[in-house]
Amino acid sequence: MKVYALYGAEDLRMEEREMPQPGPGQVLVRVRAAGICGSDIPRIFKTGTYTFPTVPGHEFSGTVEAVGTGAAPEWKGRRVGVFPLIPCRQCAPCRQKHYELCRNYSYLGSRTDGGFAEYVLVPQECLIALPEGISFEAAAMLEPMAVAVHAMRRAQVSQEKTVAVYGQGAIGLLLTMFLKEAGMEHVLAIGNKKQQKDLAMAMGVAEEEFCDTRVQHLESWLLERTGGTGADVFFECIGKSDTISTAIELTAPMGTVQLVGNPHGDVKLDKAVFWKILRNQLTVKGCWNSSFTQEPMDDWHYVLERLSGGRIHPERLITHRFPFERLPQGLEIMRDKTEEYVKIMIDCEDD
Repeated sequence: MKVYALYGAEDLRMEEREMPQPGPGQVLVRVRAAGICGSDIPRIFKTGTYTFPTVPGHEFSGTVEAVGTGAAPEWKGRRVGVFPLIPCRQCAPCRQKHYELCRNYSYLGSRTDGGFAEYVLVPQECLIALPEGISFEAAAMLEPMAVAVHAMRRAQVSQEKTVAVYGQGAIGLLLTMFLKEAGMEHVLAIGNKKQQKDLAMAMGVAEEEFCDTRVQHLESWLLERTGGTGADVFFECIGKSDTISTAIELTAPMGTVQLVGNPHGDVKLDKAVFWKILRNQLTVKGCWNSSFTQEPMDDWHYVLERLSGGRIHPERLITHRFPFERLPQGLEIMRDKTEEYVKIMIDCEDD
């Protein structure tokens, strides 16, 4: 089989490997679609992974080709999505079924081989069965969709609240999509590209509720739309000191700042911004990954229910599709920002 193996930062090689055999509790998944995550870019080009070589890729879907001992034989032939975090199931968060907070986890695509391959070994407990009608592309977006849902649920939004989403990349747009699907009437989307505006409006955001920071002054724009008080819930989906500070400054008294974006570097807050947290009694929340407990109310099943009912359409965010052999081109577009993109998808189906 063909895989993309990372041997070090900036050293990604497509190579042939022997087909792996599933061990106890594992299945062999034939990858049919794989998305490139923004976190894959620094992992491949700057920081590397935890061991080398490692096959990157944690957003993928496919079909189960073989099952190991102890895995349920009925998985064979099933179409599946894959939860990439492999919990230890022994630590304190795991015992409470907060697997996303596992202290000793492994992870497909960074700590063990992931989905930028024709086949990948996956623990049975990381599988979610796909109902008919859900495409492999949509299923490959289950992971980022569940991350967006996890942030939304952590923030405990309600329909009467004014919500701001700062950053309209893949996660921000997915978050906007789920907020509108959940019936939030006042969603203020903040981005810096026409493509982002078009996609946000297609999800139900009114044109006057999209701020293009290239041509509009964010602070005056948002305060004008919130009666001078700020947003009740402010999702920060970028992860920079200045955007986090802006989120704090533009959140209403007693409001919630929900941090979503991975940090680009050290985050520093000015004294005046820190005072804003104290004097406005803001709640600042973190969120990480998504909940997957194999129960109907976890984040992944929340997403799957809405996919099955045709209530969300994540494929609209796919701006580029490449065959497996052209995966490096997708990585380079995201690294160099030579083209506007939201989600780049790798098609691993047969010709």
